[in-house]
Amino acid sequence: MISTLLSIVFVYCFILLGYTAKKIFGEEINSKGLSIISVYFLQPFVTLWGLTSAKLHLEHLSTPLYYMIIIVIIFIPSLFLARMVFEEPKQRAILTIAGFVGNTGNIGIPLGIVLFGEESIIYTTLINLANVFVIYVIGVYIYSRGSFSVRDSLLNIVKIPIIPAALVAILLNVGEVALPRQIEEFIKMGAYSGIVIQLFLLGTFLEGVTPRALDMRLLAGVVSQKFLLIPVMTVAVLSFTDLSPLLKSIILMEMMTPLAVANINLASLYDCRPRDVTTLILITTLLFVPMLFVLGFVVERVYGV
Repeated sequence: MISTLLSIVFVYCFILLGYTAKKIFGEEINSKGLSIISVYFLQPFVTLWGLTSAKLHLEHLSTPLYYMIIIVIIFIPSLFLARMVFEEPKQRAILTIAGFVGNTGNIGIPLGIVLFGEESIIYTTLINLANVFVIYVIGVYIYSRGSFSVRDSLLNIVKIPIIPAALVAILLNVGEVALPRQIEEFIKMGAYSGIVIQLFLLGTFLEGVTPRALDMRLLAGVVSQKFLLIPVMTVAVLSFTDLSPLLKSIILMEMMTPLAVANINLASLYDCRPRDVTTLILITTLLFVPMLFVLGFVVERVYGV
């Protein structure tokens, strides 16, 4: 457990750098500009790198498939709940989607290695791909609907370059196209830059966070969704499958990861209360530490891993 906590601490040191930069330079650090750079220029590199670094096999696809099934099952009632609780479109958007956009990459992949070993990498990478589609299809639409019309929200999905980058990467992987070493290094450099910018961006937003200004209904709704409803529903759905205990444990872990930094990208890009979203990310990240012990208990006692 100590190694798990250290892994998370070292990854999030980049958040501290972003916080410090914003604290020192203030408005000279433009958070929305960083979001644009990340979404449109660097995140496609992260996707290309992740999907060309390991060979895909059909037997691996069941894990992201069940991940998506669980999200769809929980997403529909969450959509109606958000409409019942909030009248303001931006708060509705956040409650509807934020809890489903977990940090399956920056936290999920390294945490999977720590908890389950290197054999988890192919599964956590594929789940992260499924999460990318959730973020940049459903997430783009929901967040932009807080400020844009239905037509403009659909157009915003088309404008995001990560989806075509993922399709290109899958074709390269399935077609077993060998990229020259120089191109692989180029993609890897862009991917690492994208991951660092994501974490740095979170730090710039945290500098101005005022948790007391957050609507307590929104906080309670997202936290309950993330750490109560989603884990319970995940365990229930997985109990009807014939997946191995290892795969069930990996899916449960990924479903419980705290809110992803990508929530900030979209909330900032579409002016959907980015400060509130940043506060929620901060709170869920802090709460994830004690939730690791709950996860460890379930994995050991229920799944025997």
